[in-house]
Amino acid sequence: MTTSLNVPTTEFEKTDRCADLPHRPRVLLGKMGLDGHDRGVKVIARALRDSGVHVIYSGLWQTPRSLAVSARDEDCDVVCASMMSNSHLVLGPRLVSDLRELGRPDIPVYMGGILPQEDVPKLIAGGIARCFTTGVGLLDIVEAVRGAVRPRPTGVAGSNAVAQ
Repeated sequence: MTTSLNVPTTEFEKTDRCADLPHRPRVLLGKMGLDGHDRGVKVIARALRDSGVHVIYSGLWQTPRSLAVSARDEDCDVVCASMMSNSHLVLGPRLVSDLRELGRPDIPVYMGGILPQEDVPKLIAGGIARCFTTGVGLLDIVEAVRGAVRPRPTGVAGSNAVAQ
């Protein structure tokens, strides 16, 4: 599919898409391993922020453990890992395992980027809740993050946050 340079491929309007939820979604975006390609994850961060999501961006070169600790300490609703370096089959399940070890198996892990279609079932079997391959729209990602929001216990704000 070809497009003209003057025509936007998609329009993304800044609007609160989370006002009807029990609380603002808290999402941790991260890049694991030696992957230095961060333009896509920054576009996703902006789209989520413009949709009313509280975005925490870990930056480049994180380990699965560092993302798991951050997700626990920030009391995130979901972790989204952007993978462009072909290490997804190792690092994704490790992140899920680390969340479990830290007592937060309830935090789903979404993974997106350059993920071969044949690897998606392996990632799902490894505990990844959702996979976003190339070509998925920003609104689809926003809706998936909205879907990760669960009501929090009343009167116990930040009960899962533990500094390490």
